[in-house]
Amino acid sequence: MPITSASDLSVIITGGAGGIGSATAEYLVERGAQVMITDMNDQAGSELAARLGDRAFFHRQDVTNDAAWRDTIKTAEDKMGKINALFNNAGILGYGGVTDTNAEEFRKIIDINLTGIFLGLHHAAPALKRAGEGVVVNTSSTAGLQGYAGLAAYTASKFGVRGLTKAAALDLAPDNIRVVSIHPGPIATDMTKDLNEDATAGQPIPRIGQAKEVARLVHFLMTEATYSTGCEFVIDGGATVGRVESLT
Repeated sequence: MPITSASDLSVIITGGAGGIGSATAEYLVERGAQVMITDMNDQAGSELAARLGDRAFFHRQDVTNDAAWRDTIKTAEDKMGKINALFNNAGILGYGGVTDTNAEEFRKIIDINLTGIFLGLHHAAPALKRAGEGVVVNTSSTAGLQGYAGLAAYTASKFGVRGLTKAAALDLAPDNIRVVSIHPGPIATDMTKDLNEDATAGQPIPRIGQAKEVARLVHFLMTEATYSTGCEFVIDGGATVGRVESLT
């Protein structure tokens, strides 16, 4: 039977110490889920887990490292008994176009934003299979739907997440595992602290989104969207629809 309640969830959230990750951890724990928060920020992750109580715990993890993923999966199963959901959320933002991004910078962004997602799928899939069912939510971006000047590596990584999601959905369907991607637009987090409301002028919903709004979408995808896999879920205030402009 598909997961239909947060209280059925045993979730790993990567990049869980802040922003969308921490908001999602809090939202799921409040609804009864068990949550493993992983991040490289030990202090923020540990403080969040302590605040959320005994249904949450922190585990330090570098998502680009194979051995770290093996340790994360083992620890999660030891502590929670099973893993039936993964929020593949860790990522970084890097500025630079194709002429002013060097190879090292490009590879770093791809390694965290795309290879990290692949390793999560690769290592979590057997655990999800052992649980008898599962769901993976991968964090892409509106930059996985359209191009952005000055964000060459970031855009490439997020388009990659979108494609990888579709391939993984097909690969893992026989094991009763759903895989979807989310595509946030401008969301108020530390990563986007330099954004102001001018950035959303002309959007159908002309404001910056809140991390809790994304958390609610992730909760829906894990517990309600039981007939959805391999597809994109956009949460961007309508930014990718077009601009609201009067013709008069």
